Amino acid sequence: MIDLHTHTLLSDGALLPSELVRRAIDKGYRAIALADHVDASNIDFVVPRLAKVARQLNAVWNILVIPAAELTHIPLEHIKTLTKKARHFGAKLILVHGETKAEPVLKGTNKQALISNIDILAHPGQLTRDELKLAIKNNVYLEITTRASHKKTNEHLIKIATGTPAKLILNTDTHSPRDLITKEKAQKFLSCMGLNRQEREKIFLNSQKLISKLQ
Repeated sequence: MIDLHTHTLLSDGALLPSELVRRAIDKGYRAIALADHVDASNIDFVVPRLAKVARQLNAVWNILVIPAAELTHIPLEHIKTLTKKARHFGAKLILVHGETKAEPVLKGTNKQALISNIDILAHPGQLTRDELKLAIKNNVYLEITTRASHKKTNEHLIKIATGTPAKLILNTDTHSPRDLITKEKAQKFLSCMGLNRQEREKIFLNSQKLISKLQ
């Protein structure tokens, strides 16, 4: 399992980074991104600490730990600047908290994120076809999550992205230990979303291609 969207207690997750990674190993994970929520108030505190613990764990455990950042509920004008700052502080992957219908995300976040040199647009909600084209053009990965609150928008994303060059990936958006899943459960989840074997394997391959760029 490759999971590129998880949270620790450095934002709103339940576990220390080391415990989250240890539990992921127990689930059979090959790679995990620690992508805590950041904005201008905490980016210089959170990201360097995730980078530090990732280096330490990668040196001793058989899993790829990726320091990341999820830019969350921030002004549109700050997305490009904070993307650059997150990379400066050590984030290897940049996610932006997309326009999920489960939260009052500022309208226009998806579009601005897609032109800001990010890696993953997380739970993008009712992504438009124009935004889909931007994601394809700018090589931004679009996230399907296993969270129940994203079910309808997952279905929408799959519907408009199927048959296009868009790069879909599956993440858990983990906040607590029970959110972590095995590869078998991931397969079952995507199957229940109506994706055939070839489509499922393409999604897993997209995650592999993304982390290959980091190694």
